[in-house]
Amino acid sequence: MIVGAGFAGYECARTLSRLAKGAAEIVLLNPHDYFLYVPLLPEVAAGILEPRRVAVSLTGTLPGVRLVLGHAHDVDFDARRVSYTDPEDQEGSLSYDRLVLTVGSVNKLLPVPGVAEHAHGFRGMPEALYLRDHITRQIELAGAAEDPAERSARTTFVVVGAGYTGTEVAAHGVLFTDDLARQNTGLRDGPRPRWLLLDVADRLLPGLDERLSRTADRVLRSRGVDVRTRTSVKEATPDGVLLDDGEFLHSRSLIWCVGVRPDPLVDSLGLPTDKGRLCVDKFLGVPGRPEVFACGDAAAVPDLTRPGEVTPMTAQHAQRQGKVAAHNVAASCGQGSPRAYEHRDLGFMVDLGGVQAAANPLHIPLSGPLAGALTRAYHLLAMPDNRIRVAADWLLEAVLPRHGVQLGLLSSWSVPLDTETPEVARLPHDPSETT
Repeated sequence: MIVGAGFAGYECARTLSRLAKGAAEIVLLNPHDYFLYVPLLPEVAAGILEPRRVAVSLTGTLPGVRLVLGHAHDVDFDARRVSYTDPEDQEGSLSYDRLVLTVGSVNKLLPVPGVAEHAHGFRGMPEALYLRDHITRQIELAGAAEDPAERSARTTFVVVGAGYTGTEVAAHGVLFTDDLARQNTGLRDGPRPRWLLLDVADRLLPGLDERLSRTADRVLRSRGVDVRTRTSVKEATPDGVLLDDGEFLHSRSLIWCVGVRPDPLVDSLGLPTDKGRLCVDKFLGVPGRPEVFACGDAAAVPDLTRPGEVTPMTAQHAQRQGKVAAHNVAASCGQGSPRAYEHRDLGFMVDLGGVQAAANPLHIPLSGPLAGALTRAYHLLAMPDNRIRVAADWLLEAVLPRHGVQLGLLSSWSVPLDTETPEVARLPHDPSETT
């Protein structure tokens, strides 16, 4: 049984299916029926890609894998059973012989007053769809507003966290709102939408190569993004954001991209953790539980290339760990021998929208249109499906005006920042709802 269908879980299921060739039952437990290609999520929020382009069907691409829809909430290791809640709030449980925990991560919360109530994260499809509608709605309301102060607040967008996600959201967001404003008669004479990108670090992309940071900083500033480093949020209110330097930003849009934390299920397991991540050995096995494996964001996998450290929470590591976990599960059943996880990163690519990107494939620094082309080519190769549809959307985006409409499918209440399941929109019948 594999719990979670992110990069690690999906790759584990796909590899196990190939290795088993029908000789074993493989069960995949996941809250929804698709694998989300998260790196392209900012393009969904910016109206470039349709949502289904980055949602890869699990049943359609994982032959030999039985999908069970549900959110795991408890594991009984002695009885070897996983308890879950399905999309219709029915309780269920599944037994296993081997268990692979790839439950991923959720939005990281900080004790900042008002943030949980007034900010929205960017971790799952519902949040991206909500943000696309929200941005479009704010531009339209600003175009109809007669009060200049209201118009300014509605066209001010604050992104907190200048890591990989926050930088891409700001880069795509400013292009999106510029297009929407040009199409809006009420905003043709100004003001131009304003984007701010804040981080407590001393530079953008603090976890990546400094050359990527400089490229991203240059591109964002050239588009008018107000990049503020060594800056944090002191308080969030319905009317805006109070910064730690005392400045108050009047805004209706606070986008929280400060990072992620392991899924709360990890804390409930009663197993040793390292900074919230489940402790595993170099073979991705859970000590004392030979039938249990874990990888991806939820696991503290030893980094054999950097002794004493654990691998970072990136898709690059998660995908490769999922493949190794599959081989080790097979080895535990007598097929092959265990493999230790060891991988040196091959570089990173940050999509900055338009034809711009910052990339260092094989640690060769690139920027501009060449980096942009390589970044898109990499994503097409990395996606397990939907490549032609994604490429078609990119082609249409290059030759046609941005299609900016709000569908109104999700409300702010449906995508709270503190949700334990950012991949699923909150519904009125959720048991967590209180009155």
